[in-house]
Amino acid sequence: MSRRGRVTVGVLVGVFILFTLLGWGIDAYTDYLWFDEVEKTNVFSGVLLTQLVLFLVVGAAMTLIVAGNLYLAYRLRPLLRPHSAEQATLERYRMILAPRLGTWITVTGLVIGFFAGLSAMGRWGDWMLFRNGGSFGEVDPEFNVDIGFYVFDYPIWRYLLGLGFTAVVLSVIGSLAVHYIFGGVRLQGVGDRMTTAARAHLTTLVAAFVLLKAVAYVLDRRALLLEQHVSPGLYGAGYTDVNALLPAKEILAYISVVVAIAIIVFSNAVMRNLVWPGVSLALLAISAVAIGGIYPLAVQNFQVKPSLADKEAPYIKRSIEATRDAFGLADTEVSRYQANSGQPPASLTSDTSAQNVRLIDPQLVSQAFTQSQQSRGFYDFGEKLDVDRYTVDGVTQDYVVGAREIADEKLSAQQRQWINRHTVYTHGYGLVAAPANEVCGTGLPNFVSGFLGGEPQAQGGCTPARADVIEAKQPRIYYGEQSTEYAIVGQGEGGKNVEFDRPQGQSENSGEVLYTYEGKGGVEIGSFFRRLVFAIHNTESNFLLSEAVNENSRLMYTREPRERVAKVAPFLTIDGDPYPAVIDGRIQWILDGYTTAKTYPYAQKINLATETRDELTGQGSFALARDDVNYMRNSVKATVDAYDGTVTLYEYDDKDPVLKAWNKAFGGDLIKPKSEIPTALADHFRYPADLFKVQRNLLTKFHVTDERTFFSGDDFWQVPNAPDSPQSGVQPPFYLNVKLPEQEESRFQLTAGVTPLSRENMAALISASYVNGQPRLEILELPDDTAVPGPVQVHQRMVNNAGISNQLALLTRSGQASVLYGNLISLPLGDGILYVEPVYVKSSQAGAAPLLQKVLMSYGDGNYVVLENNLTDGLEALVALGKAGAPPPTTGGTENPGTTPTTPASPSPGATPGNPPPTEVSPDLLRAAGDVDKAISDLRAARQSGDFAKEGEALKALDDAMKRFQAASSAGAGTPPATSPTPAPGG
Repeated sequence: MSRRGRVTVGVLVGVFILFTLLGWGIDAYTDYLWFDEVEKTNVFSGVLLTQLVLFLVVGAAMTLIVAGNLYLAYRLRPLLRPHSAEQATLERYRMILAPRLGTWITVTGLVIGFFAGLSAMGRWGDWMLFRNGGSFGEVDPEFNVDIGFYVFDYPIWRYLLGLGFTAVVLSVIGSLAVHYIFGGVRLQGVGDRMTTAARAHLTTLVAAFVLLKAVAYVLDRRALLLEQHVSPGLYGAGYTDVNALLPAKEILAYISVVVAIAIIVFSNAVMRNLVWPGVSLALLAISAVAIGGIYPLAVQNFQVKPSLADKEAPYIKRSIEATRDAFGLADTEVSRYQANSGQPPASLTSDTSAQNVRLIDPQLVSQAFTQSQQSRGFYDFGEKLDVDRYTVDGVTQDYVVGAREIADEKLSAQQRQWINRHTVYTHGYGLVAAPANEVCGTGLPNFVSGFLGGEPQAQGGCTPARADVIEAKQPRIYYGEQSTEYAIVGQGEGGKNVEFDRPQGQSENSGEVLYTYEGKGGVEIGSFFRRLVFAIHNTESNFLLSEAVNENSRLMYTREPRERVAKVAPFLTIDGDPYPAVIDGRIQWILDGYTTAKTYPYAQKINLATETRDELTGQGSFALARDDVNYMRNSVKATVDAYDGTVTLYEYDDKDPVLKAWNKAFGGDLIKPKSEIPTALADHFRYPADLFKVQRNLLTKFHVTDERTFFSGDDFWQVPNAPDSPQSGVQPPFYLNVKLPEQEESRFQLTAGVTPLSRENMAALISASYVNGQPRLEILELPDDTAVPGPVQVHQRMVNNAGISNQLALLTRSGQASVLYGNLISLPLGDGILYVEPVYVKSSQAGAAPLLQKVLMSYGDGNYVVLENNLTDGLEALVALGKAGAPPPTTGGTENPGTTPTTPASPSPGATPGNPPPTEVSPDLLRAAGDVDKAISDLRAARQSGDFAKEGEALKALDDAMKRFQAASSAGAGTPPATSPTPAPGG
């Protein structure tokens, strides 16, 4: 290469390195400013310093090892080389390398060290836990070693072992190449193919590799407790592992040490050749196959498989106990609930829990919130609202809440200009709330909170909104779930207010109130240097050119609550559903943080993304990372102030060793102790949804604590699919403020139903709540022979009911609207299960919001079904049906395939809900009643015989008979038919 070419290459490389370092430096500086804003610079410096130290130490160690061996191979070169065609060919390479051999070795070592250092930087978390981890206070069941070794120490030892293997292998390859080029190793010629010095060097490296293999066998013994070995599909060491593999790996470790010694001794001191070292390596390989492979395989096939259940039973027990401990299932309370499929009891109408069932579906009413509470087209509440509880006038109840934010994508083209987008439309305004079990005559929620400029925004509300219901003294939202753009706040030129705050009135064309941010959030960018830095960082020249950026300006970035908490606490997994709450007059985002681990012995390993995915994932709930974990704790409650962005972390699980290690790693004051949690904040804590999903999914199997029953799998459960759209995923859990059986008072809790594996009837109800600040998991297990239908079954039975399906069809208004079904709530009441499902109607007109029009309710075996205007009317109608003892027949459609519905009882002629039949009955009515009885008998016989054709004919005959019975009943003595009360259209 010419001199000009070398200069050109050097300049290009220099420019590339300069821009790379400049970009990295600017990113690091802007990150530092952000951490300084939130007063968490110890996190920035702690992570960065650890990464730099690991990069330098590991990179330097790898460089020295590899480069040292390359240099040693050169120093051990023979001074005299025999003449041969091979050596003549290699002479050209020696002439190129020898003059600058030091440079070549240094560059090679630095490149390898650089990439090794980069890999080490990603292990900063493992190193911090290794340095700061403590004891779990529990030991594994095989080696009696504290769990802390597996969680805190094992990952870093495994990584260091991998580095050792990499260094030795690269050294062997590099040294062999140098020895070959400089004549220490030959393929042609007379005499030895390897000099004494080269043989000593290379055999020492091979011996080091074998010694590392001995260490690997020792760690492999511990790794058996972390891998999937136990039948059926459980983690940990099983019978074959404990009785065959563990001894085999111990023997192989000793053999490896002996082989390493033999390689060094025989190749350099005794025989001075590679024959016996080669034989030793071959024997090690044969031993590994025979002792570590064939012998365990024989034990598995000839001892374990013939009596698998007996052999694996104790190890299944270990896996069950470890999994329940690792995921917080050990203290789950299990009680039997003798649910029956009987008649609705009279106590339904007076039951507080029944009255508190949440009707408003947070997923479906977001559009209604937006249309009724926005006042400007760019306001939005997101795809899904949240459920919280507030105490108003001494009554605590559920509220559906949403933060009124500015959605960047809804700004007009004019509004999306840089100045408007980043300096004018900077924040949302206010929290809107509506009671979760109230709805107005229009179908809209009954808004009780939601104000712009002090004016209630309660269009469609049943009653005028009150300013003191849920009052946010600082209603502005600068940090929220839709704050995806950076914002520049502060006074404009001449001290003018430039930020759009809220409309002056209700109409779209009304005036506007402007505002200037007065909080401490954001980074000061008044100096030219900082504006230059952020101009480069955001590739935006307006930071330097626009008059909107001046000495008063502050820059807000990383404004989404999950991103802020994840940045402040990078060791936490953040729950996918942050929710806003008014705490002491300020809007705070509340988030749950999880500590996780991957190396808890014998615990089941799960994928967080898979286990937390349900019907709502991606529709207002964030998906978790695809991490495989086998330990999980809700250790942290975090808050983000919506006005100034302050991030506060509170310890919630004060017994979690992982959290203690992380807190110690960052100085011990990153996380505030649990005792400092304000009472007003604790009142809004709710059991985290993602943790509950993981625990619920695990409990479908690990509620079984008997190892033999677990092995058979006969008592496993499954999470049902979404009732109205099974293809969209599994049914999510629901927040309710109710009192379940075995509970002393109402609690704000998550509830979910589960069904038997491969069946659709209800098996159990799982709930999770906080009691005196402590998490509590409870299972209400139904009898195995229960006839209570599950969510999918009951939804199909309700919508296919003859009378109900006709009324639902009317709601579509001849195709001008569509019917949407809200969350199907399962509530155990009165020795049965009450199902409540709101029915929404959405007009086909563009932009129309779904309106709650009806409430579907069912009790018992799914044949007591009503469709009413509201919750109170529905409960009264169910009670009336129970008193009449005459559930309407299920004849409006096809039952769920594979299920056997309970045959409806025949009606009493002329009976009305709650009233006795008349004394005089017309002949037509008696004839119609007889036809109904015959049709029911035919239907029962057809179902018992499994003849679907006859069953269809019987269903049609029953439908015709019921119509004749209703006509005859209506014609006789003014007595109404014994059917479900028919609600008036609309609602």
